[in-house]
Amino acid sequence: MRIRVIRSGGLLGMPRRAEVDTSGLPDSAELERLALEVVTETPSGAAPGVPDGYQYIVTVDDRRSVQFADPGLSDAQRELVERVLGEGA
Repeated sequence: MRIRVIRSGGLLGMPRRAEVDTSGLPDSAELERLALEVVTETPSGAAPGVPDGYQYIVTVDDRRSVQFADPGLSDAQRELVERVLGEGA
């Protein structure tokens, strides 16, 4: 499974992008579970954010994308973003 995360917004407005291919990763099952939870439980359409907050786009296998924004990330959204980007949400 390919999981792509794009984070934009923030004080500087600099986008941050990362993508992982879960094939062969030791934690692939957990990453795939998180990704499927995020794309199936996040309502479609861009969520309203706050000024200078981050906005996120998560895409799974180039087929399903969802958008969400700070504040109010679910636990699954936050964990997926942190693990794919390799830094805090």
